[in-house]
Amino acid sequence: MKLKHLPADSLPREKLLQRGADSLSDAELLAIFLRTGTTGMNVLVLADQLLKDFGSLRALFSSSQEEFCQRKGLGVAKYVQLQAVIEMTQRYLSETLQRGEALTSPQQTKLYLSSRLRDRQREAFYLLFLDNQHRVIKDEILFEGTIDSASVYPREVLKRALYHNAAAVILAHNHPSGVAEPSQSDRRITQRLVEALMLVDIRVLDHFVVGDGEVISFAERGWI
Repeated sequence: MKLKHLPADSLPREKLLQRGADSLSDAELLAIFLRTGTTGMNVLVLADQLLKDFGSLRALFSSSQEEFCQRKGLGVAKYVQLQAVIEMTQRYLSETLQRGEALTSPQQTKLYLSSRLRDRQREAFYLLFLDNQHRVIKDEILFEGTIDSASVYPREVLKRALYHNAAAVILAHNHPSGVAEPSQSDRRITQRLVEALMLVDIRVLDHFVVGDGEVISFAERGWI
């Protein structure tokens, strides 16, 4: 069925305008992004088929260029467009943190860190450098490791914190296994970093561990 034959209030764009973006299904949101279908397949059917092929929006978003472009109805132009959308989302979340206090919006912080770290295939150690009002000065990945570990050197963390003139830091790293539960090694390196940074009056405010479906906060566990 062609979209023009559907009731107006069931068309994705009209539905979004009337009810808001959160009222749309994954397929409807994807259809708005795709804009057009293919011969014999309207855009809603195409979107639904792509979600079935990939398994989820997340899998589609994290697919490689080759995986993405070999699907019917997709190509390099849409792949480039999708990467731009993902990058804009990450920059929006980063700007949101930089404008406010990271610790007053822990859910926003978790969302941002998850968007940055969750789908990485190797473990990465990430830092948010904060000023004395806990606003983000800079964020960066400091270390990357193998599939299941990363070497974290307190001296390097200290050097970067001093370079950014940070008053405090928030630590984060991902578990490529998908299991967010912190290990004993995670707790030991956190304590080493707390002690090292304390020597120059820089506080470690939290350490987030990013898994597949959750982000665990050391501060919420009472470990910092």
